[in-house]
Amino acid sequence: MYQSICAAYIEVVLLEKLVTTLSELEIGSGKHLRLFERLSPTAESCELHLKLCEKMYGRAGHRFEAKPKIYDGRSLAVAIEPSLLERLAQGPLLADGAMGTMLYARGFSLDRCYEALNVEAPNVILEIHRAYLEAGAELLETNTFGANRYRLAEYGLEDQVASLNRAGVALARQAATEANRRVWIAGAVGPLGVPLAPLGRVKAVEARQAFREQIAALVEAGVDALILETFSSLPEIQEAIRAAQEIAPHLPIIAELTFAQDGYTMMGHTPEEVVKALLEMGVPIIGANCSVGPAKLLPVIRRMAARMAEAGGSPPCYLAVMPNAGWPEVAAGRLRYPATPDYFAEYARRFLDLGVRILGGCCGTTPEHIAAMRQALQRREKSNVQDRPHILRPISSPAPTEPEPTELARRLRAGLFVVSVEVDPPRGHDASALLEVARSLKAGGVDALNIADSPMARLRMSPWALAFLIQNHVGIETILHFPTRGRNLLRIQSDLLAIHALGVRNLLVLMGDPPVQGSYPNVSDAVDIVPSGLVQLIKERFNAGLDHAGESIGQPTAFFVGVALNFNNPDPDREIQSLHRKIRAGADFIMTQPVYDPSSLQGFLRRYEERHGPIPVPILAGVLPLMSLRHAEFLHNEVPGIQVPEAARERLRQAGEARARLEGLRIVQEVVAELTQFVHGIYVTPPMGRYELVFQIMEAIPSHWRRHVIPQPDE
Repeated sequence: MYQSICAAYIEVVLLEKLVTTLSELEIGSGKHLRLFERLSPTAESCELHLKLCEKMYGRAGHRFEAKPKIYDGRSLAVAIEPSLLERLAQGPLLADGAMGTMLYARGFSLDRCYEALNVEAPNVILEIHRAYLEAGAELLETNTFGANRYRLAEYGLEDQVASLNRAGVALARQAATEANRRVWIAGAVGPLGVPLAPLGRVKAVEARQAFREQIAALVEAGVDALILETFSSLPEIQEAIRAAQEIAPHLPIIAELTFAQDGYTMMGHTPEEVVKALLEMGVPIIGANCSVGPAKLLPVIRRMAARMAEAGGSPPCYLAVMPNAGWPEVAAGRLRYPATPDYFAEYARRFLDLGVRILGGCCGTTPEHIAAMRQALQRREKSNVQDRPHILRPISSPAPTEPEPTELARRLRAGLFVVSVEVDPPRGHDASALLEVARSLKAGGVDALNIADSPMARLRMSPWALAFLIQNHVGIETILHFPTRGRNLLRIQSDLLAIHALGVRNLLVLMGDPPVQGSYPNVSDAVDIVPSGLVQLIKERFNAGLDHAGESIGQPTAFFVGVALNFNNPDPDREIQSLHRKIRAGADFIMTQPVYDPSSLQGFLRRYEERHGPIPVPILAGVLPLMSLRHAEFLHNEVPGIQVPEAARERLRQAGEARARLEGLRIVQEVVAELTQFVHGIYVTPPMGRYELVFQIMEAIPSHWRRHVIPQPDE
């Protein structure tokens, strides 16, 4: 009789009539849902009972064991697996790492639609999911980050939103089932890839509808949670959250925004503003991912944690973090990320100490990174060490002074040792503090100040204005950084004329930071001319009184042009050829990346000399003081072009936290003393505005060196 009823009433809602009571009970170490039936349960009723459980309890985010157990003659016990939020209440959970990085490593080009591989190459996606599970991940993200109608339209796939999202969930679920342990599946949802009104053409209601379309497919396919990640716009992620809450109010949401180097989102939101807005929307898991490495996300998470603690409330809100593996760099035509698994493991412990409950990786991370973090989770040791902010004293405005004549070209051409120091333009329009800094540096014997142009692609005062103010109010020469990125050829030439009219003569020509790293990732990244071409334009045309087209510009300019050198380039042959082109184009001097191993720079110079002869122009070696072991590890792992030798890092490690800063200063003093034997100057970048370190570094320069001709390397 019972079997005939089951055959006739497949719909779950009718099965409810067969159940008299539902209650929870403990069997062994787990919770079960007990269903009392009017008739004795049979094996054939198991599937229908699972459907009933999903219908009645699934909205709380639970999942159920595939095969219910007969508990006694009158009831059935169905195992209840904890929801994601219940799991987080028990402790930290490890997520997976990058999907795109793994696909790129397998030969799929960056212009490929990676979401389409859910149906075009499902075995590859499945293999990557399996690798992360073998590394110890408990949460898998579906390969659906860009599977919305706007991003898919770029490939003509806008009509496949539902199918690609369902396929992505199915592959993650298959890998989870094979793992034979509890694995949570998070449906990945990224930004739409188009700006929202008023900056763009997509209205908020249209954005929400696009998110609803994707989220509905993910929910229908059976995800355990939704992860909204890599959003740079708070209003856009809020539309995605509203869509998720409308479609699946029962599913937990992980909301992650991306922050730049200075701790702001690309649209200028602080961590505190993000937490406040998302808490008000009832988001249970808030965090940060992508863009930067773990060292730069650590203070962001610290600020988020503080804001959450301040807000309090119940139920609790959990923290999530998924950093990049440092800044990407190009080696042999391929992208690579420098941060090692061990480096990630170290920061995993620091994130856990801040209360992070979901820990994973973004661009550049691999199963090796996840495995290292799994080990860190297993041997986690609490630490009371906290970063201490540096508080700067207010500085009074300086009195203007008469400008002095330029000295850089004269000193270098005379073979005199030069000290230059980098300063960044202010974020606002008040440069008074930096003018006072410039005055102090000049009084201490510094020869020139390097003025950066929008470092890290963030909005700052025009470097032309700061260079003009420093030269005219302080009387110390400036070296203006002049990037080619983001300027067309017409703009470059008009800028050169304006700079010369302001009395700025020294330029450091370089490519510049890509806008995607900064405040306005969608602005033009056009490059009409490479650095070597710009050097040639300045030296052969402008300094001869002509523009690029050969037309007269009136009087010739008198620019003194420097170029950048990354002697730690993973592809040294490419860097040698690039430097050779710059020198042939007319470069007057060279400024290098920070040096921590003088023999590495010497080795590069010898390699250049073997191919092209001795370098005929002066070299200013980069110097960046090490503030701590953490600072050294960050530079080594996350900043392309910088390598801090293991010996130097071991010295910092042995010095301990209390004496690491002093030891870091000694390291660079020793480096500078050695550099004075074969370079023509140093280019100091004070970390965190610690300009007083410049004078301590200068103590390593022999006093007579500043007054006499520097010997050439072959003398």
